[in-house]
Amino acid sequence: MDIKLFLQAIIKYVFGVLIVGGLLFIPANSFDYWNGWLFMGLLFIPMFIAGIILMIKNPELLRKRLNVKEQENEQKWVLLFSGLMFIAGFIIAGLNYRYRWIEMPNVVTIISSILFIIAYILYAEVLRENTYLSRTIEVQENQKVIDTGLYGIVRHPMYAVTILLFLTIPLVLGSIISFIIFLIYPIIIGKRIKNEEKVLEKDLKGYTEYKKKVKYKVIPFVW
Repeated sequence: MDIKLFLQAIIKYVFGVLIVGGLLFIPANSFDYWNGWLFMGLLFIPMFIAGIILMIKNPELLRKRLNVKEQENEQKWVLLFSGLMFIAGFIIAGLNYRYRWIEMPNVVTIISSILFIIAYILYAEVLRENTYLSRTIEVQENQKVIDTGLYGIVRHPMYAVTILLFLTIPLVLGSIISFIIFLIYPIIIGKRIKNEEKVLEKDLKGYTEYKKKVKYKVIPFVW
């Protein structure tokens, strides 16, 4: 086992738990915010299991997923706006619980939780299909175009899945105001995809032909 990679993963995991917990429960001014606990369970329990599996079976992919340092200047702004979206959305969700601004039916939370789990499963499938996936825009050595499975339906299934994931988050948290904030995410992703496809067309052999074969970027028959 790569001890350095293991420690890096554990530190980032614990840091993530503390940050998300703080952004939710401090504004809520209570640990009784059950939507917050539900979301953290849905997010961090599968994340821990997936991290262990990657550590054992594919440590190189785990290393790529932990790397968030973008080389493309344009993408640094995308990451910044994404981060601000999450911070604002989580804080507003906590405040919504604290002050009872708009309360949503429990059935919305339940349905959203189911959709979140489905999206998480699809996320794992995308990682299984494409071991070149990193969290930064780059073309890696010996990288090949993947055109089967979910990649035979849309060119960017990872972004399709994350849109579903992220739009269910505020509903799991019980905040329609946060949901409105999170609606900025598809716009952010559209900007990221535009830049990413320029890089892939330039540096990844066969990607131009792949674009002709798979016409939709994220949503079949729509976009």
